[in-house]
Amino acid sequence: MKLRSTILLAIAFITMISYSSCVKKYICHCNIKYSGYPGLPDSTTKEFDVTDTKSSAKTTCEKESGTYVNNTVTTVENCYLY
Repeated sequence: MKLRSTILLAIAFITMISYSSCVKKYICHCNIKYSGYPGLPDSTTKEFDVTDTKSSAKTTCEKESGTYVNNTVTTVENCYLY
């Protein structure tokens, strides 16, 4: 009986270690360009942390990319995992 609980505890520990090793902290870097109105900055950048698996972090980061129009100002964001 003691051997059985030791084996279950070992399996739980190995499972916990394997899942936690896949999750890491990544940086999402976005280049932002503005156009459509005089006096806007040429470009800027933003960065934020994403803590997840690499593929999920990449998906989260790339969702920030896009073109947004607000009246006459057009903003283009290109984001990638850094």
